[in-house]
Amino acid sequence: MASSSSFLILALFALVSCKAIASDPSPLQDFCVADKNSPVLVNGFVCKNPVHVSADDFFKAANLDKPRVTNKVGSNVTLINVMQIAGLNTLGISLARIDYAPLGQNPPHTHPCATEILTVLEGTLYVGFVTSNPENKFLSKVLNKGDVFVFPVGLIHFQFNPNPYKPAVAIAALSSQNPGAITIANAVFGSKPPISDDVLAKAFQVKKNTIDWLQAQFWENNHY
Repeated sequence: MASSSSFLILALFALVSCKAIASDPSPLQDFCVADKNSPVLVNGFVCKNPVHVSADDFFKAANLDKPRVTNKVGSNVTLINVMQIAGLNTLGISLARIDYAPLGQNPPHTHPCATEILTVLEGTLYVGFVTSNPENKFLSKVLNKGDVFVFPVGLIHFQFNPNPYKPAVAIAALSSQNPGAITIANAVFGSKPPISDDVLAKAFQVKKNTIDWLQAQFWENNHY
């Protein structure tokens, strides 16, 4: 009986611990405005003295109502996180405006620190994500203006504007002050220094000259 109780306690502890690290830590005070000039390194930012906090620490004239110029993959992600608004520190939330050119896409990527909820403001988007190994199940949906879709934390996902004539716009909220973004193609084929073409050729089951060609491309960032 004692061993069963111990196992149950350990299992509950593991469950709670897993839940606790699944998102940003909860704040312990009203706010903790980031002091980006502090030499102290912590997981996040040191708090500014509350005496010196002002409304401007929680504000940014971001012009999110204005369209953005898209890059060669046909998208532009304007992220508003703790780096833009110091007052977001410890609050566990951020947002982004995403502009899509006709036939543009926000290519397959992942947010290692955040779940994302996205709503379409203008146009149509084809979106989807892939579950983790071993199933790798692909879940997708066509979204129209006003529709909402959720991308679970850490999973590879994308958005694509299927309309060849009209742009699309979306707003995304993310469950982290600094969600991070790993664009799969950029990370795999555009790393600096490059990953060995022997490794990638074996991983993707293609010839090395295919990998060499991919690594020679200009992998442009669409996060601004």
